[in-house]
Amino acid sequence: MQAEVNADACTGCGLCVSLCEDVFEMDGDIAVVQLNPIPENLAAAVRDAAESCPVEAISVIET
Repeated sequence: MQAEVNADACTGCGLCVSLCEDVFEMDGDIAVVQLNPIPENLAAAVRDAAESCPVEAISVIET
């Protein structure tokens, strides 16, 4: 699986980083994905981050 952050939608709240800092990081005021593809051991945390994003800026792409 892979993850993407829509920079236009991201509000920079940092929730994704707090839920899965191994995959997401802040680049200024925008969250970015630092690890693709997502390792299986982090998949659940990435899905949780995507579902928890208040502006639905995170997309999960199943490969």
